Amino acid sequence: MTHRLTAADLEPGQLGERATLVQFSSAFCQPCRATRRVLDKVAAMVDGVRHVEIDAEERLALVRRLDIRRTPTVLVLDADGRVVSAAEGQPRTVDVIAAVGRAL
Repeated sequence: MTHRLTAADLEPGQLGERATLVQFSSAFCQPCRATRRVLDKVAAMVDGVRHVEIDAEERLALVRRLDIRRTPTVLVLDADGRVVSAAEGQPRTVDVIAAVGRAL
């Protein structure tokens, strides 16, 4: 089953024009901070890509719907909001760039 996120899931205006990096984080997650830096860097490198961070504790219904098991979890969405890649843990920049390439 392919998941799709809409503006209603992320808040209006948060979907990227070409791709969206969705990060599920929690308040005391140390790797989440490093993940934020990696995703911000990639989003700044590629036109039309946006990074959205979601507090997993505040969005439990969405976390359950997407079966998010740990933080950080990163989803890469294409322009239509379909999940094309998902990964748990702190990502490497090169892996995020490759995932964005699959979304474009």
